[in-house]
Amino acid sequence: MKRISLILICSLSILYSCNQGKQDTQDKANEQDSTNTENTDNPFFVEFTTPFGAPDFENIKTEHFMPAFKKGIEEQKMAIEAIVNSTEEPTFENTIVAMENNGEILGRVSMVFFNLNSAETTDEIQKLAQEITPLLSKHGDEVALNEKLFAKVKAVYDKKADLKLTTEQAVLLDETYKGFVRGGANLTGEKKEEFKKVNQELSMLSLKFGQNLLAETNDFQLVIDKEEDLDGLTEDIKAAALETGNETENKGKWVFTLQRPSIYPFLTYSNKRELREKIFKGYINRGNNDNAQDNKEILAKIASLRVTRANLLGYKSHAAFILEENMAENSDNVYKLLNQLINAALPIAKEEVKELQKVMDKENPGQKIEAWDWRYYAEKVRQEKYDLSEEALRPYFELENSLNGMFQVADKLWGLKFTERKDIPVYHKDVRVFEVKEADGSSIGLLYMDFFPRAGKRGGAWMTSFRKQHIKDGKNVKPLISTVFNFTKPTGDKPALLSFDHVTTLYHEFGHALHGLLSKCTYNSLSGTSVARDFVELPSQIMENWAGEKEVLKMYAKHYKTGEIIPDELMEKMEKSGNFNQGFTTVEYLAAAFLDMKWHTMTEAKEEKVIEFEKAALDEINLIKEIVVRYRSTYFSHIFSGGYSSGYYSYIWAEILDADAFNAFKENGIFDKETAQAFRENVLQQGGTDAPMKLYKQFRGQEPTTDALLKRRGLN
Repeated sequence: MKRISLILICSLSILYSCNQGKQDTQDKANEQDSTNTENTDNPFFVEFTTPFGAPDFENIKTEHFMPAFKKGIEEQKMAIEAIVNSTEEPTFENTIVAMENNGEILGRVSMVFFNLNSAETTDEIQKLAQEITPLLSKHGDEVALNEKLFAKVKAVYDKKADLKLTTEQAVLLDETYKGFVRGGANLTGEKKEEFKKVNQELSMLSLKFGQNLLAETNDFQLVIDKEEDLDGLTEDIKAAALETGNETENKGKWVFTLQRPSIYPFLTYSNKRELREKIFKGYINRGNNDNAQDNKEILAKIASLRVTRANLLGYKSHAAFILEENMAENSDNVYKLLNQLINAALPIAKEEVKELQKVMDKENPGQKIEAWDWRYYAEKVRQEKYDLSEEALRPYFELENSLNGMFQVADKLWGLKFTERKDIPVYHKDVRVFEVKEADGSSIGLLYMDFFPRAGKRGGAWMTSFRKQHIKDGKNVKPLISTVFNFTKPTGDKPALLSFDHVTTLYHEFGHALHGLLSKCTYNSLSGTSVARDFVELPSQIMENWAGEKEVLKMYAKHYKTGEIIPDELMEKMEKSGNFNQGFTTVEYLAAAFLDMKWHTMTEAKEEKVIEFEKAALDEINLIKEIVVRYRSTYFSHIFSGGYSSGYYSYIWAEILDADAFNAFKENGIFDKETAQAFRENVLQQGGTDAPMKLYKQFRGQEPTTDALLKRRGLN
């Protein structure tokens, strides 16, 4: 859903937050209601006086949030009233730009609050999220459904042809108008009231879904107190598990969690099949344990309410509503792509099962491969076929070297320089901040980087912002961009060592960060990553390509002890094994994309039985039992508490773009300045100021096909 003003960024950000907890908040609400919202000590009431105007985390306290939200809402209401009550004829400047530029306090506090709620949440913040959610949902609807405000916007929109707008101005006007229409502005009477009720309920359910998932993830621990149960695990894996145990009540024991840096190595190397099964089932049953944190009823209600909302707006399904704004345009186009890929990938996955079963037959005759065996036996097959193990590579991917190598890539492409700043306040001691500069030394903005897992951080990796680039009063406002990860922490005297998958994740989120940092847009709501959902992954996914190029590997892949550059032999093995296990990887992902589409192409507002619905959806694509969908419904936070509903396909859609786009670099040289500048000018700088395919064709000179993607994945 496009955002019509800063207020909708605030209200919708609740739907996109995945890291909340659950608490009854009435006492806290009563306490906060009595707070004086005119407290001049509140750091959100004025611009931060820190370098770059960065969030003043040293002085921000939890009690500052609610007063700031209330004052921000009050301030924005006054600004909206001023627009509505103006006796001047509605113009682009006094209506559209005036809407775009209001809400400073609300924007400032929202960016900080919701980012903390994902990366460094607490019980208090989770309680506040439950209070703030209905406030922002109500306020967002009041703006979107304000009939007089919409009449002003429509008056400007109706004379668009005579206004001589720039391309960016025309897009802002279009998106503002569409935002109102898609936000229910044309609804009347009972339908309008029902629409508001649905929005309110959806915002709370999405919040609850994320709260439950975080709690479920944190609640599970595989505690091992017998050394023989560690059979097969490397010393590094055991050391990390022991450190986790020592940080909990299980001091002296080995503790494995459902965080990926913990569970994936265990599933890959543990010789204890029954323990692999236990932790795997703990992972795939999150939100499906029939307890207080169960997500089945919640997500069924979300899916049903989304149909109701879509129907109220005149769409047959939620997917039809969402995809109208994406490059894919409709569900038929999405299904066409997904079917093409699953038909290519599934036979390969079945052949992979046969390979794994052969190895298992040698070790455990009579047993059949199960989902919790896949990574374990896949690693054995990889070592057998390519003489390559993940653990053999890890010493060459020390975090600091990988980070410096990535910065060198950006320097070679665009002349960017990264200088660590110790004087910028951070929200956690592990967070690092870098000032980003052009080749001429002029400052671009700040990049926050948060690398390691902790209880208050949701899983996965993401890019976000504390402030987006835009023009204010004729001056460029520098972006404050943040990337958040969950990499393996340093243990003892050993630094953080990454898997190559983690390295590509580092580059992926860095690509998103560059999209935000290099933005050159006038309007906040169009800048940076404010683009179609199936276009936003292009900058991130294209950056992954550089991580594995031999020329780049020699820049950063150095043994953390000896400083030895990764040997040619290892790089060749990496290249040869590049398409290994692609059947599994592709099918696991595509199954989730199909599941997302199935939930959101529903045309009847019905609360389905989740497990039965999920099984039927996956049976339709003939998903084999040895592969569990990457995200089961009950922990599919991307679509039920994030912004990817009807959009999880976008990763593979964008991979078509990135495979084709990177070919331009391969053709001209991976550090070709002219190609890099063309990508910067036509993609990274443009934000959402023009049609995505137009921007892509301006860079590439043609539309992409699936050929490069199929070749890359070894599916052709």
